[in-house]
Amino acid sequence: MKKKSTYSVAVVGATGVVGTEMLRVLEERKFPVERILPLASSRSAGGEVSFAGKGLLVKLLTKESFEGIDLALFSAGSEISREYAPIAVQAGAVVIDNSSAWRMEKDVPLVVPEVNPGDIAKHRGIIANPNCSTIQMVVALKPLHDQVRITRIVVSTYQSVSGTGKEAMDELEEQCRQVFSFGEVKPTVYPYQIAFNCLPHIDEFLPSGYTKEEMKLVHETQKIMGDDSIRITATTVRVPVFVGHSESINIETVKELAVTEARAILSMAPGVQLYDDPSHGLYPLPIDVAGTDAVYVGRIRKDESIPHGLNLWVVADNLRKGAALNAIQIAEELTKVSDA
Repeated sequence: MKKKSTYSVAVVGATGVVGTEMLRVLEERKFPVERILPLASSRSAGGEVSFAGKGLLVKLLTKESFEGIDLALFSAGSEISREYAPIAVQAGAVVIDNSSAWRMEKDVPLVVPEVNPGDIAKHRGIIANPNCSTIQMVVALKPLHDQVRITRIVVSTYQSVSGTGKEAMDELEEQCRQVFSFGEVKPTVYPYQIAFNCLPHIDEFLPSGYTKEEMKLVHETQKIMGDDSIRITATTVRVPVFVGHSESINIETVKELAVTEARAILSMAPGVQLYDDPSHGLYPLPIDVAGTDAVYVGRIRKDESIPHGLNLWVVADNLRKGAALNAIQIAEELTKVSDA
């Protein structure tokens, strides 16, 4: 993408919860936009989205959509990304893709700007946005890894329904009404009732017993951190929260790291907000972080069962830092480099 004063930007999946958030973040951060092109499938094309106080007509995504586009932000699922991202690149656009389609491809950078911004320059037209849970975890852990080298991570996630999309958010709202009115709860998006429940099932189960979501945390973290030797195990859980993913993270390190040192490191880390004073009831909550940009860290404490271990509680808005904001931050880094 050549360095310019303004850019033509396409948003694929512009009517979805992440696509809508991408438009909002582009506007909030005053990204140098010359033209915005909202794109969607035939189901949503013809509708309208808002940008900079104006209503924009959503156009149908076709193979001809990317002519004259500098930057294409994709958030429409893996199938669409696999089919249309190469077409966008061929037309001259740089693609930042929010799906899982390209994340583990060897020649596609998987980027969190606070962690591995240098990888952006290696792109060949496509840059992958990591999984929402991976993003917030590596933002919190990379500063610690740089100081004492993390050898093992045990993570359990508590992921909001917005990670599944608008239909899931509507289902949670409707099920809450059904429960309170003593009606029959009929799950459609999830295999079981999500209201007042927890589902230890995100994405498909693999023969190993893990889910695809759990293995994304393993492989994506190793790729972003640039260290395949880190041992990682994950359990991912869907919880009845509208926005905001929470993570309970246990790390084992090569060197001893005191709680006070960890707090000091994280208090200076880019993209991190330290919320860690349990004696005064201060720790991150998804209801508080929704609509914000930082990754919030609290409940930092020593793991007394091993010599070099720490526990952390990490919370972030999955629609913003976990998706839209991270993509726009990548785009901002691209604009700083001529012919990126």
